[in-house]
Amino acid sequence: MSQKAPTATALRVAGLSQNAVTPFELRPGAAELAGIAAALDLIGLRKLSFVGTLRAQGGADWRLEASLGATVVQACVVTLEPVTTRIDVPVKRIFLRDYTEIDAPEAEMPEDETVEPLGAWIDPAEVMQEALALALPLYPRSQGAVLGETVHSEPGTTPMRDEDAKPFAGLAGLRARLQSDDDTGGTD
Repeated sequence: MSQKAPTATALRVAGLSQNAVTPFELRPGAAELAGIAAALDLIGLRKLSFVGTLRAQGGADWRLEASLGATVVQACVVTLEPVTTRIDVPVKRIFLRDYTEIDAPEAEMPEDETVEPLGAWIDPAEVMQEALALALPLYPRSQGAVLGETVHSEPGTTPMRDEDAKPFAGLAGLRARLQSDDDTGGTD
């Protein structure tokens, strides 16, 4: 989590009880939904809820577990018509005090993408927005939308189609001709 000024939903880590679970429930209002929709380039965001708990894990680390529910409206990648999608996903984050950031030009991504560095504040609203962005369909498509074939070629040439680009398309035709020749006696 970034170390910017805390929001109204941010929880100060020093003020959290090590022995008790801290519950939270976020249900943004219309203005907040519009802001999140604009930030994520959505046509609309009808409902959004983020309900969960924050608990100590070990001596200095924290675990956030929640469920994210949202109804989002995105543009269809084919027709640009609005596509409504319901999202219901579990969310887990582990905030580690001794988190080590890899600062190499060519570093592999860590296997556990739920681990983050622990700062002075944990903001469930920030986790909610990040989780929503990750859960959005990458290529929303309206029902029945089909991406047609576009064919381009220079004047006077035969256009290459998708089927022609398949590596074994020519072999299938050759096989069919050979079988046909065998069935008719072929020419020797």
